[in-house]
Formats: sequence, C-alpha cells, structure tokens
Amino acid sequence: MSYFKPLLLAAIALVALIYQLSSRKLRPYILLLASYLFIYMASKQLIIYILLATFAIHYFGLWLEMIEKDKKDAIKEVDRSLRKPIKARYQRRKKAVLTLGVLLLLSVLYTFKYVPFFSSIYNDFAYLFKLHPLKIHRLIAPIGISYYTLQCIAYLADVYLGKRQAEKSLPHLALFVAYFPQIMEGPIVRASDTLDQLFKGDPITFHSLTFGLQRIFYGLFKKYVIADRLNIPVTLVFTNYTHYHGGTLFLGMFGYTMMLYLEFSGTMDVVLGISEVFQIHLPENFRQPFFAKNVSDFWTRWHITLGTFFRDYIYYPLSLSKPLKTLTKKARKPLGNHYGPLVSGAIALFCVWFCNGLWHGAGWTYLFYGLYHFTFILGESLIEPPVRWLSKKLHINRQAKPYRIFQSCKLCIFIFIGEMFFRCTTVSQGFAMLSRTIHDFTFSLSEVLTLGIDNRDLSVLILALAFVFVMSLLKEKGINVRESLAAQPLPIRWSLYYALVMAVVIFGAYGTGYIPVAPIYADF
Repeated sequence: MSYFKPLLLAAIALVALIYQLSSRKLRPYILLLASYLFIYMASKQLIIYILLATFAIHYFGLWLEMIEKDKKDAIKEVDRSLRKPIKARYQRRKKAVLTLGVLLLLSVLYTFKYVPFFSSIYNDFAYLFKLHPLKIHRLIAPIGISYYTLQCIAYLADVYLGKRQAEKSLPHLALFVAYFPQIMEGPIVRASDTLDQLFKGDPITFHSLTFGLQRIFYGLFKKYVIADRLNIPVTLVFTNYTHYHGGTLFLGMFGYTMMLYLEFSGTMDVVLGISEVFQIHLPENFRQPFFAKNVSDFWTRWHITLGTFFRDYIYYPLSLSKPLKTLTKKARKPLGNHYGPLVSGAIALFCVWFCNGLWHGAGWTYLFYGLYHFTFILGESLIEPPVRWLSKKLHINRQAKPYRIFQSCKLCIFIFIGEMFFRCTTVSQGFAMLSRTIHDFTFSLSEVLTLGIDNRDLSVLILALAFVFVMSLLKEKGINVRESLAAQPLPIRWSLYYALVMAVVIFGAYGTGYIPVAPIYADF
C-alpha cells in the first residue's frame, strides 16, 4: 500500500468529489468511511485492532474524566486542610487507569512487532544455558500500528494531565485515530492538532485545492524523480559493498540518506497536501533538517512529531520525576550548573533514544542507530563549554558563514554514517562498510556508472537535488515560495504548475529498469 499508486490517488480524488457534493454534516463521515476502507484494503481483518484501540481509548478517556469529576465533587464537601490526601487518592486512581490503558496499547504493539526479536534474544541465552527455546511466530502487523498506538497514548496522557477533556463522541475519536492520509506514515498528531478540525466538514475551496495539489505534486517529484531513481544504485552498494571502493560506498551512504529523506518528506508532502485539499491542517514533520546547526537541532527538524512525542511523554516526565530531580540537585554542587543537570538528563535522553531506536524496528541495527544518536547528542552537550571557551580564546565567530558551513559538513557526515547503520542488515556490516570507506577512499566515475544509472540519470539526479536544495534554502530564509507563486500572474503561475507536473511525468523513474522505493516508514 502506497500513497503514490495511481489507483489510490484516483480513489482519493473520488473521495474528494463525494466529500464536496455531500452536506457539511455528512462530510466527516465520508472521511471516516474512506479511512476504514483504506485500512481494510491494506490490513483486511486486522482492521479489528484499530477498532479495539479506538474503543479502548474512548472508554479509558471517559473513565479518567469521571475520576476527575468525582475528585472535584469530593473536595467540595470537605475542609480545605483535608483536601490534599483526597486529591492524592484520586490522582493515584487516575495514574492506575492511565497505566492500564497504556499497557494495553503497548502490549498489542509488542505482540506484533517485538515478540520475535525478544524471543530470539531469549533463545540465544537458552542455547548457552541449555534451556528450552521458544518457538518464534512472526505476525503481520496491522497497518499504521506504530503511529496510531502513539497517538492513542498521547490522547490518554493529555486527558490525564488535564490538557484536554475526554472526547464523548466515538465517531469523532474514531476519525482522529484512523484518518487515512496519516495512518500509514504519520505525522503523529495530538488531539489538539486535528480532532476538532476533522469534524468541521469545511468545503473544498479553489485555494485549498490548488495549494493542496501544489504540495502533492512536489511530493510526487521528490519520490518519482529522485528517491525511486536512487533505489537501484543504493541497493547495489549495500548488497555488494565488498565490490566497491570507499568513494562509491560514501556515495551510497549519501544516496540512501537522500532516498530516505525524499521518500519520507515526499510522502509527508502528499499527506499534508491531501489534507490541505479538505482544509485539514496537519503538523509539519520536516523543517529543512540539513540546515541544522548540530545533531540536537537536526532532530527538532526531522520526523518532528515523533521527536516531540518522545520529548513530551518520555523525556520531560522522566527528567522532572522526583528521583531525577533529586539526582540533579546532588550533582549540581560538585559538577556545576552545566554538567550537574546533564547526569539526570543523560538518563532521560538514553531512554528516549532507546525507545526511538526500538520504535523504528525490532533489530540490533535499529537499537544501535538510537544509541549512536544518543552518544553524539550527549557528546555535544559535554564538549559545549570547552568548545565555547576555545572559540572565544581563538576569536572564532561561531555565527560566521565559514563556521556554519563547517558545522553543516560535520553534521552531514555524521547523519550519513548513522543512516548507513540504519540501512545495513547487521551492525557488523555497518562497521565493515565504514572501515572500507575510510581505508580505501578512492573515487571512480566509471564505477559509479556501473550502479544501474547512466549519464542521463546522473544529470537528472543532480538537477533535481539542486532544485530541492534551492526550495529548502528559500524556506530556511523565511521565504514562502507557495504564497509567492500564488501571487504571480495567472500565465506565469500555471506555467510553473504545469512544469512541475511535466517534470514528474517526463523525468519520473518508473517503467522498465526502475524499482520504486517501498514506503520506508510504513514498516515502522
């Protein structure tokens, strides 16, 4: 299942037509029906799990709200001095309900995604200690389970924290969980982002249609012209890495990172574009990540909604918990105001990146990928004071363009290596590729041209990547290209629209000799 299949795009166009011809009151139910049809087409009978998750959070949300109401009624009738233990008792009940709800959601996710991985780890130990091994059964996971599970957890957490009232309407909550454009690859939305928007039933306007189509075709451009064209050379490099020199392997790392970024951000463009047609505004998931200053900044720009989920529901609760606050207080005295809080911050950060790696997949390469980023982000925090001191001593302006270019180059190399491990089938393969890249770094154009691409493909890739870079640069500088384009005279505007469409049609990598990239993040 992919948003880029022509048949599915035609089906979405049909949904848009039916939506527009329906009454305002009926439109949200058209979206709900379309969402369930989409999920059924992709998962068949496994649709039952998203239905069960929806019923579960509806029930648990109302349960949490009922406890909160009972608490308010209880403290009304007692003296102010006696309210604290009553509040604590009801708070414990709410925490127990939240914990039960989250564990139920995670247990289903664990069963589908992680049982084989952890069973294999157990079997390794069982072999060493002559224990009875477990039988490993691999299950087909329901589409979008990693995404809607996090959305459901965020919803329950927000109700628990009082950030939002529990949704009383089951259809409203069902559409929030199952909304078809975002179900497969995100973004991971909060109830505050979309729940109220989805049931407005706003009509499709000329503005929403043209701006939505702009974004959809830009996403198609990224996917068909660049990502799909990179798929064959990247696959050849990673499957036959021992046959290539270091320069070619480095290009393979670069190519995979670009393929991953442009497939995923292109999908997000299509998803946000489809939603924009319906006047539903989803949160952005990318913000020019390769213009970041450092690794921490990169992860505030890449897969933004996943990062903010881990920040708000793992990092902050852990770092603000009593044990870690006590640890910070004790560490601040001997280590100072910078390094003291880093002790507890490192524990919370480790948990975030362990979960981040595991969320992407049940495998050692994914865990290594998470801990790789944890190590470098923590390292940046550790060396920041001496770097700041040295820069001052040597009169280095860290805001100057040469320094920023140096930062960007360093960041890109770090990201390319991280994504290489992410793509490799084993961690040892990743180290073998890295070692070969460093010790045998020679570059040969003729070797590159044996990777299933010719001069025409290479020219198209260079020009297309340059186009995406310029668009990103303009956006980074605060220039709204889409608004500027919409303000142009009609002949210029529509000429540029047609140019984008024709670029996809003419230069897209499809047909004989090309293998389209499968939706990479749909597997997570």
